[in-house]
Amino acid sequence: MTKQASQGGKRLINRVALVTGASRGIGAAVAKAFAAEGAHVILLARTQGALEETDDAIRAGGGTSTLMPFDLAETKKIEAIAPAIADKFKRLDILVGNAAMLGPLSPVAMSDARLYEGVFKLNFFANYHLIRALDPFLRGSDAGRAIFVTSGAAHMATPFWSAYAASKAALESMVAAYAAETAYSPLKVNIIDPGVVRTAMRAEAFPAEDKTVLASPESITEKFIELAAPGCAATGKIVLAA
Repeated sequence: MTKQASQGGKRLINRVALVTGASRGIGAAVAKAFAAEGAHVILLARTQGALEETDDAIRAGGGTSTLMPFDLAETKKIEAIAPAIADKFKRLDILVGNAAMLGPLSPVAMSDARLYEGVFKLNFFANYHLIRALDPFLRGSDAGRAIFVTSGAAHMATPFWSAYAASKAALESMVAAYAAETAYSPLKVNIIDPGVVRTAMRAEAFPAEDKTVLASPESITEKFIELAAPGCAATGKIVLAA
């Protein structure tokens, strides 16, 4: 009997995963789902307290996790994540680049350049630096997996949404190139579009919306698990979560 079979068919047994934006919403739901499938999850977000809630839920379900309070907006410090992971785990099998911000909704010509740049710093450049810092781990894994979260807004010319939409479009282009560059390695690189989900960001964008009719973050985690699993053969894809 294989070790995976002895663990009840869990799909991420012995995998080490890093999930950004893991303190709430989609990131927290994915982290819990990964842990339930047997992965040890490194929980990354800005605040320790919020991460502890995700950690408590994971441990209550019999899983394991490690907290990594870190502000990804401090992009120059992201390279320090690599030695921290090396010291504690010696490896990384899965990266989920989920952390993002909506930013200000305003006309392009009237937008505040500093706020616009802030959206790109988290939504695009943080993921760029994560790839640069963690690529050796992911390529060194027997089944490295990198998953990034996009939005349908990247393909819509929606008034006032230019900063967020452009940052996600840039992310998609970069990740597609990374997938092509690693196509002949064990590393699989994909993008997930979660669709309309009940998150704090969605509430920020549409405060009057009836939240009870929206999909929960927990309802879309299956696609993340499939793309993170060692048996996943897809790479360079944009996958709809629902």
